[in-house]
Amino acid sequence: MVITGFHSIEEKIRAAKGKDNNTGLKLYFSKLGPRVKKILAAAKEAGITAEQAKDAELDKMVSELDESLRDHRGIVMEISGEAGSQKKTANIVDFDAWVKTHSGEGRSTVVILDCVTDPHNVGAILRSCDQFGASLVVIPEHNSASDIAGNEVIGRTSAGASAWVPVAIVNNLVRAAEQLKAAGFWVYGADAGGENCTKVDFAEKSVLVMGSEGTGISQLLEKQCDTIVSIPTCGKIDSLNVSVAAGVLLYELCMR
Repeated sequence: MVITGFHSIEEKIRAAKGKDNNTGLKLYFSKLGPRVKKILAAAKEAGITAEQAKDAELDKMVSELDESLRDHRGIVMEISGEAGSQKKTANIVDFDAWVKTHSGEGRSTVVILDCVTDPHNVGAILRSCDQFGASLVVIPEHNSASDIAGNEVIGRTSAGASAWVPVAIVNNLVRAAEQLKAAGFWVYGADAGGENCTKVDFAEKSVLVMGSEGTGISQLLEKQCDTIVSIPTCGKIDSLNVSVAAGVLLYELCMR
């Protein structure tokens, strides 16, 4: 596995610090700019080896990645062996266990992504979740971009947040919403024609349901929503990108 992007590489190094064996991680760099020097210093502290290479060699290493990930900017990380095959990371949590530990009082925000399949959108939403303090992101196992640990588009678009924001992957989103409601959460679905989000008195324990841009929230899941909320806009097109909408709504929740 090859990783590009300063943020993603820095988060992998940060996650590796304190581990006894980081032999499955290696950096290759071609230019010693200020940011690369900072990354190499952190890698040395974490026991991760680095090797200088030509730009052409780095180009070859990234040639099979998604086009959006090929801009290596002079440094890439190669992950191999056990480190490369490890799919479950510390931020992938068991949903049932999480609900049990968060069923009491206290502020908590959960984001449910219903059929959000574009990894760029998932990554951008995770980044907003990190910045605005979301407690958990719930993603369905099927019909979604659920490979949080292994999808480098998600990792790069999230600027590394995919390694830190707690994520639960579940079989049934409707059942997940029911469990959250039973644990005292109020469920808000994001869709057109709902209440103005700037005027909603969001509950301390809130669930924000984001649907796909094509079909929105599925009917069965929408029935679990206590309130439908909308973002007031003044443009000429009919909707916001799902990741932008999630960021706006998470800001509203965070500021209440």
